[in-house]
Amino acid sequence: MIDRIGFDDDLGILSISFRDTGTYLYYDVPAETFEGFCHAASAGSFFNELIKDRFRYARDPERRRFGPNA
Repeated sequence: MIDRIGFDDDLGILSISFRDTGTYLYYDVPAETFEGFCHAASAGSFFNELIKDRFRYARDPERRRFGPNA
C-alpha cells in the first residue's frame, strides 16, 4: 500500500507515496508522528490509525521529493 514516506521538518509536511494512487501531502504533522511512522511495525496500520482522517491533505501536484535526495 505505502511505497515511500518523507518529511519536511521545517514545514511539517509529511509526504506519503502510495503504490496505487500516487503521492499525497499531509500538513501540520508533528515530527514525532513522522518518527513513529518510521519505526512502526506496520506502516499501513500506523497510517490508518494515526494519520488518515486526522490531518489536512492534498495530492502532490508537483511531485515534490522529500528526504536526502530532494
